[in-house]
Amino acid sequence: MPCRPDRSSPALECRAVSKRYDTRRTILAGLNLVLLPGEFVAVMGDSGVGKSTLLNLIAGLDSIDSGDILIDGQPISELDDDDATRLRRRKIGFVFQAFHVLPHLTLEQNVALPLLLNALPAARASQMLAAVGLGGRNDDFPRQLSGGEMQRVAIARALVHQPALILADEPTGNLDPDTAHDILLLLRGETKTRGAATIMVTHSEAAAAVADRVLILRESGLHADQRFEKT
Repeated sequence: MPCRPDRSSPALECRAVSKRYDTRRTILAGLNLVLLPGEFVAVMGDSGVGKSTLLNLIAGLDSIDSGDILIDGQPISELDDDDATRLRRRKIGFVFQAFHVLPHLTLEQNVALPLLLNALPAARASQMLAAVGLGGRNDDFPRQLSGGEMQRVAIARALVHQPALILADEPTGNLDPDTAHDILLLLRGETKTRGAATIMVTHSEAAAAVADRVLILRESGLHADQRFEKT
């Protein structure tokens, strides 16, 4: 079983992170963020402001132009490709908007991939499928699923290896309200009971309300959304 993280040390730090795609288009400029184990943060903002880019940078799927991103105190810019891949494999669970479910694998095989890559027992894949409401469909293939069901497979795969950092890009975008509520409770439960740290990008105010903190991403950085402040 994964070790419980030290809740006193940041799970994630973004220090003055900047990203630009050409000389005239800066996506992120001097962005700062600290996320502790057990913390569930929602990030909102206008389309095109850089929310998905932020998740890709944190996961090491894209490179920053300046600043530092640290996961469990490790600057990811200092890692070579092999070490960065190992870090993603062990410590990060990523829910992609596009699902990236592999069509030639069954649902159970899709969900079990992170377990196999980390040399962990594959039995948990079936448990996670049940947790997202797809119990008994282990041997189905993605072609048999709706968009919402594929999204649930992607969520199960992101959580199955109990990552220390969960990155979720619009995880309820294709779900009906009742299923979305159940998935949000699952994400929050994984965050709180295991001491994971979660960043969820969302356009949904209902989804954001489940988080501990809601941040708005603007050109000037991340700002607390006063509408969601807990009293």
